[in-house]
Amino acid sequence: MRNHTLLLPFIALLGLLACSGPAQEKPAPDPAVKSADPRGEPVLGDPVELFNGSNLDNWTAFFIGGSTDPSEAFRVEDGLLKCKGLPIGYIRTRARYESFRLVVEWRFDPDSGGGNSGVLMRLDGPDTVWPKSIEAQLNSGDAGDIWNIGDFPMKTVQERVSGRRTKKSAPSNEKPLGQWNRYEITLDGGELELKVNGLVQNTATGCALVKGSIALQSEGVPIEFRKVTLRPITGHE
Repeated sequence: MRNHTLLLPFIALLGLLACSGPAQEKPAPDPAVKSADPRGEPVLGDPVELFNGSNLDNWTAFFIGGSTDPSEAFRVEDGLLKCKGLPIGYIRTRARYESFRLVVEWRFDPDSGGGNSGVLMRLDGPDTVWPKSIEAQLNSGDAGDIWNIGDFPMKTVQERVSGRRTKKSAPSNEKPLGQWNRYEITLDGGELELKVNGLVQNTATGCALVKGSIALQSEGVPIEFRKVTLRPITGHE
């Protein structure tokens, strides 16, 4: 009887182990889902007005046909940067940037019915239509989409990927045609965040670390810009 009493706790432990079954493995996290950055918040340097409101001296261009003259499609008028949409191509900064927070304010002409354009980043390589880069989409109704041009290395949320496009996470929150919209684009090392009118619409991780130009597309319809301001990321808190 004494020996049986000593065995009871051991038998009970074996029963508990049998009922619990094998340890369950946790699913691997989606690498494109942005988590808290262990480096802390980015430290921003002084603003750089990529569009100075007066001229396009800091920009060059490339259009179908080979022209590198920005005035083929873009002009400065009344302090605004106006693009007529043709020829197809882009203007790009002469300077190159890697990590930054970029604010772009744009609007479409309501008489044209909206249309297409985009902000290209980390453009590094031969000028062509279209060059290898990350595109923050400006097509009417699609601001917040990410387009991967030229197989630029990056990871996005697979559930929203369609070909080279990663669709935004929420319905369009753009203003009516003719009103100003605001992009706040943070490209910090390998991480990208697209915020449209104050709402985070898309993210990416694993973006290739490349210093490159920033470009604005001329893509078929008139579009206007009133702010293109960059603040370099100089560190983290």
